[in-house]
Amino acid sequence: YGMRFNAIAPGPFPTKGAWDRLLPGDLKEKFDLAKKVPLKRVGDHQELANLAAYLVSDFSAYLNGEVVTIDGGEWLKGAGQMNLLEDVPSEMWDMLEAMIRSKKSK
Repeated sequence: YGMRFNAIAPGPFPTKGAWDRLLPGDLKEKFDLAKKVPLKRVGDHQELANLAAYLVSDFSAYLNGEVVTIDGGEWLKGAGQMNLLEDVPSEMWDMLEAMIRSKKSK
């Protein structure tokens, strides 16, 4: 039927909504997600848009059934956004939950 199916697996591309929930309060400063990425930076949304444009263009006509990872090499390094949560002390989890819940109610 001429259909192609590809997907994008993005690494850290910060958005205010997601980052405020994943890293509430001053945690954004304590846990620099760029440190986990071999390129030492987070993704720029234009880079993600460029990849999506390529995948729907005729230039990728022979690409099918692929998941393209765009994460600055983070996956290959064995990292992930949630790996930083291992560094959160156990006594801090209740405080984090309260901060996250307070964001949801606004």
